[in-house]
Amino acid sequence: MKSNSMSEETDLGHGRIEKRVCSVINDLSMIDQKDQWKGLRSIIKIEAERYIKSTGETECETRYYISSLQGDAQQCNRSIRDHWKIENSLHWILDVAFNEDQDRKRTGNAAQNFSVINRIALNLLKNETSTKQGIKGKRLKAGWSNEYLEAILKI
Repeated sequence: MKSNSMSEETDLGHGRIEKRVCSVINDLSMIDQKDQWKGLRSIIKIEAERYIKSTGETECETRYYISSLQGDAQQCNRSIRDHWKIENSLHWILDVAFNEDQDRKRTGNAAQNFSVINRIALNLLKNETSTKQGIKGKRLKAGWSNEYLEAILKI
């Protein structure tokens, strides 16, 4: 395995072209105090350039990651992309089924607390298999039927 590696991927879709260049440094000999990062084996840099076709605008973003894995750039690029697909999918479900984007909780930890509660409710609804409905439908049904709500909560 190379000490340092680089990989480039381009995706087309949703009205944009996105290029991601991933650089991985596995040779950490130049890092001072690396022993303070338990298990640190690599540093990853993702440079993303997104061209939006409808506006002609280009957005650039650089993200850094530290990892306990010692992978090559192609593997890291795909793994990070797959992670964000899961995160974005979860966000979409929470927004559609729970209208999270419309929440206006701003005081203290309210937003974070409700987010945790919504994730718990989402998992309970996903695990309930007696009906073939989507998450939003199951949520509505639980609001209308105490019997169904009790089945979800297993009480």
